[in-house]
Amino acid sequence: MEEAPTPTAPAQESPSLDTAVYVFSLFDTGALLFLLVYYVITLSDLECDYLNAQQCCYRLNIWVIPKLAAHLLLSAVFLLTGHYYLFLASIPLAVYIIREYVKVPKGNFGVYDPTEIHRMGQLKAHMRDAVIGLAYYLVFFFIYLYCFLTHLLRSNPIPKPDFADDTGF
Repeated sequence: MEEAPTPTAPAQESPSLDTAVYVFSLFDTGALLFLLVYYVITLSDLECDYLNAQQCCYRLNIWVIPKLAAHLLLSAVFLLTGHYYLFLASIPLAVYIIREYVKVPKGNFGVYDPTEIHRMGQLKAHMRDAVIGLAYYLVFFFIYLYCFLTHLLRSNPIPKPDFADDTGF
């Protein structure tokens, strides 16, 4: 007796590299958005005297290198996967973050120095930079979301039903 062939499940397609890049960019940008909201809240707490300068600067300086690393990693991923327009769009902020880190004067506590944060409007400048960064990442979060959704729609992971043998009943 012949055995009836067992139906095999269709092979699951693995997610493409572009899908992984866009998902990573959304998570990375989301994390950076939360970090910059934290920056704005901490700087506003300093401005309202809920925190002293040393506490504020210590809390912010902890996150300077992770913020830089997250942005550079995202830029490198775009470059290595061939998303050159997204890479070029991420370069100006990467240059600014690197310049901000490198420009720290010798002897300062970090990018945010407690002895200088109240001098010459540095608090306002740091707040302005955090809000500009927040706006940048918010705009690019939605750009990455748009790219992700258009990629998913183009790749068409759900097969269309075949209505060729439909008799109308």
